[in-house]
Amino acid sequence: MRKLKGTVVSTAMQKTIVVRVDRLKKHPKYLKHYKVSRKLKAQVDEGDYRVGDQVIIQETRPISKEKRWKVVEVVKKSAVLDSESQ
Repeated sequence: MRKLKGTVVSTAMQKTIVVRVDRLKKHPKYLKHYKVSRKLKAQVDEGDYRVGDQVIIQETRPISKEKRWKVVEVVKKSAVLDSESQ
C-alpha cells in the first residue's frame, strides 16, 4: 500500500480532512524542477487535526466517491494557533 506525506488544508468536514501532497517534477525539455501538488481526501476516525499539520496518509479501499485514503499518523503539529483558542 502506498503512503504519502502531506499538509492538512481543510478540516471542515466530519471524519474527513483534505491533504495537499507536493512533489517535484522535472521538465522534459528544460530539465528544470517545478512543484506539482494535488489534494486528496482522507478518512479520520478520531483525533484533533488543524490546518497546517503534517500527516502521513495511506491508500485504502474506496470509502466514498472521492475518499480513498486514511490518516496513519501525524508527523508534525501546526505551530499556528486557531482563532478559537484565543
